[in-house]
Amino acid sequence: MKYGFVIDNRKCIGCHACTTACKSEHDVPVGVNRTWVKQVEKGEFPHTRRLFSVMRCNHCTDAPCVEICPTEALYVRQDGIVDFDNDRCIGCKSCMQACPYDALYINPENHTAAKCNYCAHRIDIGLEPACVNICPEHAIISGDMDNPLSEISQLLGREQVSVRKAAKGTNPNLFYINGDEASLNPTATDKADDYFWSSQSLGVGHFAKAAEKMAYSNSDVVQALLETNKSAVSSQELSEKGAAKSIDVLMNKPRRVYDAPDKGLLWGWEVSAYVLTKAISAGVFLTLFLAWMGGLADFSSSTEWWTIGLGLTFLTATGVLLIMDLDRPDRFLYVLLRPHWGSWLVKGGYAITVYGGLLTLWAVAKWFAFDAMVPVIMWGTSIIAVITAIYTAFLFAQAKGRDFWQSPTLAIHMLVHSFMAGGAALAIASLVSPESADWLSFLGLVMAIGIGVNLFTILIELTTTHPTQDAKYVVKMITKGRYRQAFWLGAIVLGNLLPLAFILFAAGNPMMIIAASVLVLIGIYFTEKIWVEAPQRIALS
Repeated sequence: MKYGFVIDNRKCIGCHACTTACKSEHDVPVGVNRTWVKQVEKGEFPHTRRLFSVMRCNHCTDAPCVEICPTEALYVRQDGIVDFDNDRCIGCKSCMQACPYDALYINPENHTAAKCNYCAHRIDIGLEPACVNICPEHAIISGDMDNPLSEISQLLGREQVSVRKAAKGTNPNLFYINGDEASLNPTATDKADDYFWSSQSLGVGHFAKAAEKMAYSNSDVVQALLETNKSAVSSQELSEKGAAKSIDVLMNKPRRVYDAPDKGLLWGWEVSAYVLTKAISAGVFLTLFLAWMGGLADFSSSTEWWTIGLGLTFLTATGVLLIMDLDRPDRFLYVLLRPHWGSWLVKGGYAITVYGGLLTLWAVAKWFAFDAMVPVIMWGTSIIAVITAIYTAFLFAQAKGRDFWQSPTLAIHMLVHSFMAGGAALAIASLVSPESADWLSFLGLVMAIGIGVNLFTILIELTTTHPTQDAKYVVKMITKGRYRQAFWLGAIVLGNLLPLAFILFAAGNPMMIIAASVLVLIGIYFTEKIWVEAPQRIALS
């Protein structure tokens, strides 16, 4: 048994009955939706048409939201329905990043994730989903696709259907008859907050943001279009009149005229900062371990204590930032107590916990002079420190909704940042606990090599041919778009080239190494902020 949906776009009239029925059935708050109707206009004036596409959870066979959920709040039933348990949800928003279809939202009332669950409570008593019952044109067809006698099975057998983002490999169970690429592909049209027939905000609760008002009313825009010759109107002139979006159809460019509010950035500065603090925590130990293992530099017992102190301090900061980013911070222990071992958020949570325990064990061994234990502790801690440094790369890879995060070099990117951050933090610590010139030179060398590898890794990440258009848009946004100044000036020049120059021309001057260290940490934050934010600006629906 496997339940699915067919949306027959030959019948859909865009009445939004399915949206309102869904809201009524599940008490969905204003500003968020489990089911909504996206409307797109295409064609050249006056020969235009409007497309209606019902958007909702695709109940994927290989659901990425289920895979990434750290607490099994999302799960697949035996009948194929992807359901959720909001009593287990911690509001981490990982499922929202993993879903390529933008189907999940954070409920502003209980701050947990929710989505279409196929009206499972109705299915269990033999009823159809509320949206199917209410549709006046029978444009939404539900049922068991494995039953050859069911209407949906017969439709799938005789009609040509399409799905959204088939390349994602999620095997969605929501099919469209007469699905149009302009409507089903989110990058085919621009995402906006204000539409021709409505003015929307960026949602409520977690996504609350006031909407900007249109400079001119719709009647002003229509009058301008009727009175102005198409060939005589430039985009600049229309922009000045507040009508640039309204001319898209006239110019034969598909555009959205109605859609659900944008959810904005799901992972904000807390995630960018936690990646930095985690890099410092893991990096200080890995840098010291490298020197200890290879005999590359001598360091004092004071430096070991600074390594333990910095490691534990920034590890604590990492935990605090992670909890701050949760919409249900009161449930943060669910990651450890109710774990879903397929999620890298769980694996990372345990790695952080074990790493903190090993650093504490090292401190105990040093305090009580248990010298025989130190080599075993050092080697064990080094393995966990590497996992702590890079696990976020695998978590991002599970976020299949964000194509740019699927880069195979992301783990290298984060490991290199850990060595750079660790060397920088230990160099800054030498201001309080002076070390030998040999030790500072070693830290400078670690940072210099790290900068070289980091620049090469960034080059690979940005220039390697990307398999999807979304990933290409992100690269363009970073190098030429809204993040270009932060990237070129903040991340590249300030965070890499300038500190590299300081290190190469330090000539034994410790203050040059320390200045380079400060710039390295600033550059890492700029880079991580860009890498976290930019992919989230690509519309998923």
